[in-house]
This record gives sequence, C-alpha cells and structure tokens, in this order.
Amino acid sequence: MLTGLAIQNIVLIEALALEFAPGLVVLTGETGAGKSILLDALGLVLGNRADAALVRAGTETARVVATFEVATDHPARALLAANALDDDGPIIVRRQLKADGGSRAFVNDQPVSAALLRELGGALVEIHGQHDERGLLSPRGHRALLDQFGGLVEALAACRAAWATWQAAAAAAEAAQARLAADQRDRDWLDHAVAELQALAAQPGEEAELALARAAMQKGARIADDLAAVAGQLHNGSAALAQAARRLDRISAEHDLLADALAALDRALVEAGEAETRLAQATRALEADPARLEAVESRLFELRAMARKHKLEADALPALAETLAARAAALAAGEDGLAALAAAVTAAQAGYGRAAAALSAARAAAAARLDAAVAGELAPLKLDAARFRTAITPLPAADWGPDGQERVEYEIATNPGADFAPLLKIASGGELSRFILALKVALASTGSAGTMIFDEIDRGVGGAVASAIGERLARLAGQAQVLVVTHSPQVAARGHSHWRIEKSSAGGTARTNLRLLDAGSRQEEIARMLSGADVTPEARAQALRLLEGD
Repeated sequence: MLTGLAIQNIVLIEALALEFAPGLVVLTGETGAGKSILLDALGLVLGNRADAALVRAGTETARVVATFEVATDHPARALLAANALDDDGPIIVRRQLKADGGSRAFVNDQPVSAALLRELGGALVEIHGQHDERGLLSPRGHRALLDQFGGLVEALAACRAAWATWQAAAAAAEAAQARLAADQRDRDWLDHAVAELQALAAQPGEEAELALARAAMQKGARIADDLAAVAGQLHNGSAALAQAARRLDRISAEHDLLADALAALDRALVEAGEAETRLAQATRALEADPARLEAVESRLFELRAMARKHKLEADALPALAETLAARAAALAAGEDGLAALAAAVTAAQAGYGRAAAALSAARAAAAARLDAAVAGELAPLKLDAARFRTAITPLPAADWGPDGQERVEYEIATNPGADFAPLLKIASGGELSRFILALKVALASTGSAGTMIFDEIDRGVGGAVASAIGERLARLAGQAQVLVVTHSPQVAARGHSHWRIEKSSAGGTARTNLRLLDAGSRQEEIARMLSGADVTPEARAQALRLLEGD
C-alpha cells in the first residue's frame, strides 16, 4: 500500500509530506483546491508522461517521492527482482522533473527507465478515473481477470502445458522435414561421404600418434650417420682402453699409484661398455624403416586431407562418420520417421484442443457467475436499467495461444434495448465510474494492486446512490488500500482516514496543502459538504449521523 507521499514544487504545491493509513482514505475539498494536482503528482511518480507545466512557477525542479509497503509475494517484488532493484524493504519511487522538461526516475535510489517506472506503477497502484483507459477499461487484461475470478489456475496451467507440448512436437516435425529435404537434395554427396569416411575408418587420437611416430623416424634418419660414427669411435676407444689396461696390469705391482691407475681404467672400460649398450639401443629405437615411414606419412596425409575437406579437426572425423551415417539411415527410414512425428503432432494438437475446450467451458461458467455478481451491484448504484456481460469470442486458429482460444471483453448496455458495447464506449463519465466500481467489487476476490484510487466516482449522484458507492468503496478497502477523491458526504463518512485539500494565498502566491482531519474537524468538513459555505447546526447533526453510521 501507499504509506508516504512527498511532493515539492508541483504547480500550487510547494512542499507536502503525507503519511497514508490502510483502509479507505478519503480526500475532500472545495472545487479548485488542488485535488487534480495531487493526482497529477502521484501519476508522475507512477510513470505518467513528464509535463514541464507541472513544475511550480519560479522553481527549476519538481520532485515527488512515493513509499510503498508490499508483501514479499507481490508482483512488484518480482518485477524489481528481475531488474536487481529489490532489497526486501519499502519500495521507494522518486521522480524529478525539470522546468525545461527533462525528468529522471529512481527506484530504491537506483535510476530506472520510464518504461520500467510505468510497469512498476501499474503493479503498485490502480487509478480508476472517468477518462482512464487502463486497468479495467483495457480489454487486454479482461481474460486474465476472468481467469482469476473463476479460479482457473489449474485449467490455465493445463492449457499452457498442452500448448507447449504441441508447439514442441510441431517444431520437431518441422525440423525433421527440413533435414530430410536437405538430405534428399544431398543424397549423392551423403552416400559418397559416408562410404569415404567408413573406408578411412579414422580413430580418435590417431593423427597425434602418427605424427609422433613420423617425427621419431625422421629424426632417426637424420642422425643415423652420426650414430654410426660415434659407435665406431666408442668401439675403437674401448679397444685402446682394454689394451692399455692389460699392459698396466702386468706392471701395476711395481707401485701403489699404478694400481690406482689400473682401477680407474677398469671403471672407464665399464662406463664405455655402458655407453656402447645405450648407443646401440638408441640406434635400434631410431632406426627408420623407409617402408614404415612411407606408410605412416601416407596415412597421416589421408587423415588430414579428409579433415580439410570437411573443415574440422582430424580427431572429429569418427564422430562425423557416425553423424552422417545416422543421417543416411534416417533418410532411408525417411517417410516412416516423418509419419511418426506427424502422428505425435496430431496427438499433441488434440491434447491442446481438449485442454483449451475445458478452459473455454470453465471460462463460460465463470463469466456467468461474474455477470450475475456485477448485475447485483448495478441497481444500488442507480444503474438498474443497464446490463453487463462478459463477451467471450472464439479466436481464429492463427491466434490461438497458450492462454486459450478466445478473446474476453467486458461489455455493457446502458439503456433498455441498446446494444452492448465495450466499457470505453460509454458516453457518461459518471456511469462509467459506477460501472467500474461495480465490476471492481465483483472482482474483489481476484486480488489487485495494493492501492486503488477512485477519482470523483460519485460525480452527479447523491443520497442513496452515494451511500451505496461509499459502502462498496469501504468493502473494497477490506481487500486493499483505497484512496477516493470525493464531493459526496456519504462517501466521505465511510472513510477510515480523512484528508482535506485546501488552497491558501499569501503574498500573491497560491498554495495547496493537505490536512489530516481529526474527529471534530472531520464532522465539520462533512457538514460543509452537506450545507455549503455556511455550516448549520442541522448540517453538523447530519454529519454526525453519517459518521456514526459508518
């Protein structure tokens, strides 16, 4: 609900800071006091078009700040969360307007677009005025309101699920048909590609293994002569070392140092033998078989050529072979596969038809209940000659969707024998406002924005009709906060809180202010509404009776 409203420099309003209570909040005042200015200010913060004419003369900037308290499951919370603006506290909406026409909007101190501000404003507040073309007057939301009124959550969910199943089956069939058509156009290429890939029989990781083997063999071929020379030198060196060791062995007993030298030669012979062994092993490992090298290079060339042909990596060739083989098999199955998919589409379409028909029947029953509920509200509102109906119109198949197969619009006929017409076609603003109230009361159980505003809904009526309007507004206030701008004492007496809008003039400057009335001031205001400028004792007594009847 709307808990706070701060206004600065909006037309005649210099500065106001208001705190609103729950329930039915009434706003009264003499004609010209500034009630429309207050609604313009509120509309600005709810996303209405920024009009530089709203900026108070002599000032550069106007500002409106509205504070809302809503439940955690309120639609506004989801909208804010989707835009990273929700902090689980009060929702604070601020709009600044410059005299040159520029404006900025903020939600919870974060800048937002005008489009998001309008969407959020619509979720937080419903404004019902004589010329308001949103809310209940817009047929775009009538079907959803009927579904909420009828409690059709499960039927609507079933219809949406059936629609999704149908669309998925149709998309699968369409994709299969497209693939089949493409495959048929490329039949020769597909057969050739599959045969070629199957003949190649590429294996995962094969290219890397072949590349390593070829590199090793090419390396061996390059160093074969060096290895042979080294082997010869090692052999000659080992022979020389062995001869020297034999001679030294004969004379080693002549001196201790000769024995040490002989031991060193023995170690050298062992190391030389180890070197010869390792060199022989390396020579065998790097030995390049020309036939083997040629076979490896040929296979590697085939793999890489095939990969270039299909514009992918060689390691992807096995998967490509499986994919193309599957396409070839599907092409062979051809019409059988399409027939199965077509059967699935037909079954899914029939399922959607059943779900949509069940939803249509439930809507028809809910429409009858809603029509009866609205009809029961018309006579007390002096609309007993009028008729209301929920028009359910079948849509062409091209316009079917997840929410069903019909269009829903609320229509009325204001006079006996007159044709039904959309709510927006009603000529009388007073009648329209009362129709909106009747419909809103009938739909009260469907839920609404946390705050509803009715602008002079009682214009042109009085007595019992005004009392009936007040009673229904009070009933609505049990479901949500209701703000009503009224000239009717019967409506004002129903309020749970009462604000008086006043205009004053000082120093040649006019100002609009709001004052929260206590019990005594409230009685006096209602007496003024009853009798005019000169408040009489009889008017005060009648005002008290109205208040006590609340």
